[in-house]
Amino acid sequence: MSLFESLRIAVAGLVTNRLRAVLTTLGIIIGVGAVIGLVSLGRGVELFVAQEFQSLGSNLLFVFSSRPASDTRTTIQPLSTIEADALANPTIAPSIRQVAPQYQVGGQIVAGANSFRLAISGSTPNYTSVRSWFPSLGTFITQEHVTDAARVAVLGTTIVEILYGDSTFDPVGQSVRINDRVFTVIGVMEERAAGFLGDENEAVFIPISTAQTRLDRARTRDGGFEVSVLNIQAVDESRMVAATLEIETYLNDAHGINFQGEQDFTIISQADILDSLGAITGILTAFLGMIAGISLLVGGIGIMNIMLVSVTERTREIGLRKAVGARGVDILMQFLIESVVLSVIGGGLGVLLGVMITLFAGVLVPDLALGVTTDSIILATAVSSFIGIFFGAYPASRAARLRPIDALRFE
Repeated sequence: MSLFESLRIAVAGLVTNRLRAVLTTLGIIIGVGAVIGLVSLGRGVELFVAQEFQSLGSNLLFVFSSRPASDTRTTIQPLSTIEADALANPTIAPSIRQVAPQYQVGGQIVAGANSFRLAISGSTPNYTSVRSWFPSLGTFITQEHVTDAARVAVLGTTIVEILYGDSTFDPVGQSVRINDRVFTVIGVMEERAAGFLGDENEAVFIPISTAQTRLDRARTRDGGFEVSVLNIQAVDESRMVAATLEIETYLNDAHGINFQGEQDFTIISQADILDSLGAITGILTAFLGMIAGISLLVGGIGIMNIMLVSVTERTREIGLRKAVGARGVDILMQFLIESVVLSVIGGGLGVLLGVMITLFAGVLVPDLALGVTTDSIILATAVSSFIGIFFGAYPASRAARLRPIDALRFE
């Protein structure tokens, strides 16, 4: 018997029991739809996290003080402005384009009757270019402000909303009090979407010298001022490793570090953070796919169950066909094709369901760039076809092994 004839008989059998066929395919439809929808969600989260860190700037390294891995050093020598200036020198670190040190000090900002406590960021003028974040109103801190330790401030939009009740309010020229000292607002930063890194708009920037001298006493033993973090931009992505080595070499010498594990500083790159988070989100995507795959397994068991029932119901038909010359392979193909047709139809409808789930999730969470990829559709279709073959093989082989005399006497 030809493949076409086997397909015709299989489809005719499914049409005869339409309701049962529809209910059987529901497990495959839900399973395939869930796999596509959840995998798309997982990939959307991966892309979102990557974009979040890319928005920080390009080719970034972050250096901050930390406790040594070994217990041999009892004190931590803080990073200083002198070290920041040295690392910005191309003769010392040729792989570094620029360094933007920051010094953070706890404080309270007050405007009228409204106030808010946060970490005030003392920054340098090149912070905006290193972190690719610029003012939307007014200006950022200038070198003159840093030289004069001026009492000027640049606000994030969340702080503007807290202090003035409206994030679109223009506070440039207004006076605010930071730790009981009067500051003049000179700018408002561009609004950034709140995401994985939290609300970056909840920020107040002042000249780094102002934070180190007027709001704190941050002198260090080398005659400079303490720095909380060094935002370092490498010349290009290919020189990130070289820049890291240059930083480590210089700071080891500056801090008197002789052995590995004694470092009282940590260097983290964007790539390190993205790799770590990419591994986590990749596991999350795989985990979501596995959870959705359970419903595919249940759907496959449902197909096997229905096909076994179908074989039992049509035992006399099988005996009659064998009596008139049908071979075992013909019976096998008939039931196997019927199982595959159920799975493929269910897989096709499941793909449509997965697309609908993805589109709906994209509307609910607009920050995630969700989309159904071709590979996920191919994978889902291949898996559903495999399920039809795998779970239909036993019922089909059972039907093919029936002896004609036993099948004809079956009641």
